[in-house]
Amino acid sequence: MPSKKLLFVYGTLKRGCANHQFLTGQKFLGEARTVPGFRLYNLGGYPGLVALADDHDGVTGEVWSVDAPALVRLDALEGLGEGHYRRESIPLLAPFAEQGIEGYIYNLSIKGRRVIGNTWRE
Repeated sequence: MPSKKLLFVYGTLKRGCANHQFLTGQKFLGEARTVPGFRLYNLGGYPGLVALADDHDGVTGEVWSVDAPALVRLDALEGLGEGHYRRESIPLLAPFAEQGIEGYIYNLSIKGRRVIGNTWRE
């Protein structure tokens, strides 16, 4: 695992949100937006990012440089081991385009979940 990874966050990990403390000591690189094709769903107090071909706006968020220990904690928070989310490359618009930045994609059914749109607010 490389010593630092660029990570796109779009929900409770953003600055000022409930789980931001998980990014303490990591480096904020800037605000970002996915390319069109992604939408947020309300999962009950937190959002899930889902790839949807009919989306035209993309999702807003932040890019962070995180170290390996922080990434392990974030993967546990996001439930990767339980299959709730998967971490994969998410295409972002400039200035973060084509940098292989990863983020958490919701991995379970969105049936019955309310669409949030493109921005998570607490």
